[in-house]
Amino acid sequence: MTAVNESTSPPTRRQQIIQVAAELFAERGFHGVSIYDLGAAMGTSGPALYKHFASKDALLGAMLVDISETLLAEGTARARAARSDGPDAELAALIAWHVEFALTRPALITVQFRDLASAAEADRRSVRRLQRRYVELWVAAITAAVGTDEPHARSAAHAVFGLINSTPHSARLDGDDMAGLLRRMAVAALHAAG
Repeated sequence: MTAVNESTSPPTRRQQIIQVAAELFAERGFHGVSIYDLGAAMGTSGPALYKHFASKDALLGAMLVDISETLLAEGTARARAARSDGPDAELAALIAWHVEFALTRPALITVQFRDLASAAEADRRSVRRLQRRYVELWVAAITAAVGTDEPHARSAAHAVFGLINSTPHSARLDGDDMAGLLRRMAVAALHAAG
């Protein structure tokens, strides 16, 4: 499985906090984790985290907006890179990217699904706007590759997100086998929409 396309430099303290918070929020829920729990997990005091985030709510908002920006930016880049090879290649690139993200960052997927309602209104609006753009990227690729109409493509995209996003929590195969299975299942499911 290809690594998520990120800088090879070590994560910043801010990124480390987001990663640790994602794991804790996924395990206990946003409301089940205190700023002191986050500090302890980071090896510092809870209030020391305020140097990086104004509040636990701000941390959640930054996390969720970052997830959505990453999905959209990398999905756009991969789709664009595959576009010259045709619609099937573009769709395959999007599928591979989403599978990779879900398998390498299951905690973030959980937090995004479960705790979005706990984010501030402005952050929820930003996340929803970015999510809509990501879905539109998929709708265009599905329509071109499968030859279906927009409502079927949109419904198929959401169904495949559900398949991919839920599977890492119940995967019984190693990473590469699971990724291959998810890619094949996603292709089959999307072509069933045609």
